[in-house]
Amino acid sequence: MLRFGIMSTAKIGRDLVVPAIQDAENCVVTAVASRDLSRAREMADRFSVPHAFGSYEEMLASDKIDAVYIPLPTAQHIEWAIKAADAGKHVLCEKPIALKADDIDGVIAAADRNKVLIAEAYMVTYAPVWRKVRSLIAEGAIGNLRHVQGVFTYFNRDPGNMRNIPALGGGGLPDIGVYPTITTRFSTGKEPLRVQAVTERDPEFGTDIYSSVKADFGTFELSFYISTQLANRQSMTFHGTEGYIEVRSPFNANRWGAEEVELANRSHNESTIFRFQDSRQYRCQAEAFARAAMGENEEVVSLQSSKLNQKFIDAIYRASEKDGWEAV
Repeated sequence: MLRFGIMSTAKIGRDLVVPAIQDAENCVVTAVASRDLSRAREMADRFSVPHAFGSYEEMLASDKIDAVYIPLPTAQHIEWAIKAADAGKHVLCEKPIALKADDIDGVIAAADRNKVLIAEAYMVTYAPVWRKVRSLIAEGAIGNLRHVQGVFTYFNRDPGNMRNIPALGGGGLPDIGVYPTITTRFSTGKEPLRVQAVTERDPEFGTDIYSSVKADFGTFELSFYISTQLANRQSMTFHGTEGYIEVRSPFNANRWGAEEVELANRSHNESTIFRFQDSRQYRCQAEAFARAAMGENEEVVSLQSSKLNQKFIDAIYRASEKDGWEAV
């Protein structure tokens, strides 16, 4: 069993990741750390976790854990991923792991020198839904892929929410823009060559709240829009010469709606719907990470892939400041 320590009592950890780790077959949460010891103890008691620490440093120095899960604000991910690695712990870090692609080089170096696993927590890449999409594209189920279309939006104007605070790494592209990019790259095995983009910022918060993006992948295009101030919506469609694949509830699997993948033929007179009753993508992620950390041959999101995804996001920001194409 890989023993996890949870770095902070953040909502995503409480609601999604910690329950998934506790439900997993090969890992368990043995510690929770917070700068407020009472909050750490409260969360530890909630999940029957034996150890609570009043500082992150104290937990990292403990022999009670083998790995850490980091759901801290984005701006703190690089610092604590490196500190955890230097303490000899494996690291599962919430997305995005960085706000600039070049910052990931320090994390790669830390993983290498300490011989630990560090992976960005893109739970979608472990979901059976997205594994099915990747296999359908690879086997030519829709012929030649020509266009991918995506959308991910929600509405949040809470000034106290980290997503609306630039100093903490807030903004639409870091929070949700990374999902159309990672799922397209994961499903196709291709990388973008250049991008065009329009981005709007909130005049009060200063964070990016809307982006419309077109990316050239050479043999196909990806177009998507994201927003933190639009009515909730999410969808991904892969359109080919022989048919299309539509992914329903593509990112917040099961919480958004039914986990389904529709494969339709060219004439749309035949279609197959693949249903996934409860893919438990966070549990799949925890188990895959644990297997890889314990030396098994397991596919996880590599730091090299994380850097490529962040290069994509960096290029979108640059493209938003100019007319025309921007190289990735």
